[in-house]
Amino acid sequence: MNAISPPPLPTFADVEAAARRLAGRVVRTPMLRHPLLDQLAGGTVLVKPEPLQRTGSFKFRGATNAVLQLDAAQRQGGVVTHSSGNHGQAIAAAAAAEGLRALIAMPQGAPAIKVESTRRWGAEITFFDRHNTDREALAARLAAERGATVLPPFDHPHVIAGQGTLALELIEDARAAGLTLDALATAAGGGGLIAGCALAVEGASPGTEVWAVEPEGWDDTARSLAAGERLANDGQGLNLCDALLSMRPGELTFAINQPRLAGGVYVTPEEVFRAMRFAFEALKVVVEPGGSVALAALLAGKLPAQGRTIGIVLSGGNVDPAVFAQALAAG
Repeated sequence: MNAISPPPLPTFADVEAAARRLAGRVVRTPMLRHPLLDQLAGGTVLVKPEPLQRTGSFKFRGATNAVLQLDAAQRQGGVVTHSSGNHGQAIAAAAAAEGLRALIAMPQGAPAIKVESTRRWGAEITFFDRHNTDREALAARLAAERGATVLPPFDHPHVIAGQGTLALELIEDARAAGLTLDALATAAGGGGLIAGCALAVEGASPGTEVWAVEPEGWDDTARSLAAGERLANDGQGLNLCDALLSMRPGELTFAINQPRLAGGVYVTPEEVFRAMRFAFEALKVVVEPGGSVALAALLAGKLPAQGRTIGIVLSGGNVDPAVFAQALAAG
């Protein structure tokens, strides 16, 4: 297995470098506004819709940034990762763009739309038991067997830096509109997205608070922040937000997030469905459950939005039709 030895923690400079590296390779997703959203929140809401990103989620940013920095020896054996779907799709697409082989370990029962999309990019897929498999150990074994390089879904400096580019874009677009973000809220699973965003905010908009939003029963980031150490979930929560079911924060991501995040909140399945429906009806964006949690928290009044300017990241839109229909039918 080829090992990557980048700096242990990325910095704001790494996010800026990622933005330059990704220019023309990823979609610069727009900043969306809606007067009804402002009215409901009691403030100014700026939405970053990453379902419009290539492969349907923010994950393409970090995956591409990581793949582009592989050297010749690391590229030879291809890449391996583990993912519930969005990171797997992103790695598959980023690898295909560079002519690299990709093997994706996915949990049994992963949404069919994510499995099919990953295959469409030419990646090989192997399935594992979500509840009884050490994902990191599995990826390491698979990579060792084929001399490949592991690109994990969140706990990697290049992945983290790539994800932070979306926050840079939102900060820039807000300023172009004469606005400054008072707060930014985004989903937190393993913490790679929010860690990248926290680094971007630290360098480009240091007065902006960064808030983590998680599904009920999977609020390891919020509990870890309160405890001052990484705490694990018990794994008994609902699997609705499949993109956010990491068992605990990553080592790198928590080291970045602990001193930088303002706090964390969680949302219920009912609040998630309400957000998915609102995004579809008002913003005309299809959002998956895990991708909607920040909007869900805003609509539920769980974020400090009153009289403020707040950024909301819709992180992904790869939702199975049956689940989406369930969200639209919810009262």
